[in-house]
Amino acid sequence: MTTSADTTKPAAKDPWDLPDVSGLVVGVLGGTGDQGRGLAYRLAKAGQRVIIGSRAAERAETAAAELGLGVEGADNAECARRSDIVIVAVPWEGHGKTLEALREELAGKLVIDCVNPLGFDKQGAYALKPEEGSAAQQAAALLPESRVTAAFHHLSAVLLSDPEIDEIDTDVMVLGENRADTDLVQALAARIPGMRGVFAGRLRNAHQVESLVANLISANRRYKAHAGLRVTDV
Repeated sequence: MTTSADTTKPAAKDPWDLPDVSGLVVGVLGGTGDQGRGLAYRLAKAGQRVIIGSRAAERAETAAAELGLGVEGADNAECARRSDIVIVAVPWEGHGKTLEALREELAGKLVIDCVNPLGFDKQGAYALKPEEGSAAQQAAALLPESRVTAAFHHLSAVLLSDPEIDEIDTDVMVLGENRADTDLVQALAARIPGMRGVFAGRLRNAHQVESLVANLISANRRYKAHAGLRVTDV
């Protein structure tokens, strides 16, 4: 007697079943700036091993010593080489040149771009659109051997750096081409108390995520706040 083949589909993967990233080393390029320093502080406080990078090793080492929590400092190239995950938190003006110079050191690495291309004039902040479409897409073009994702765009550097604040009550939009990579980024975001990583599409959708920071800056100025984002119903 013959039987029909089993056509039962495997259960769908739980989107909140995320990997353990606690043993990974996180490097922060631009870790001496406000945003990078704040992220380094929060991740180190959560128990992550963190290396902050700067163009000058001495500047990174000084900033790392001020942060404590086991944070190390190195020049950008050494930071990239020694890290499993590398967060790009450099100023937009130096974004392309910095990544181009680190192509070899970042090969094979999971790269998280959190840079927001913005301009400022008398009317406030406004979004810039890079030739590649977004900062994240520029990173992907410059780093063909890296696994580029985008996240951590909408965080207040003031809140991140405030030792009196125990939880950062916000969601992090995570974008990327590979689910395994975006799961890792979501898991890293979840290491910070109060924070949650939410998948928000592929890198082609990064421009509007980066641009939204201009709107948040306007809201924060009007309401004297440090607004972030929350996604409902997920």
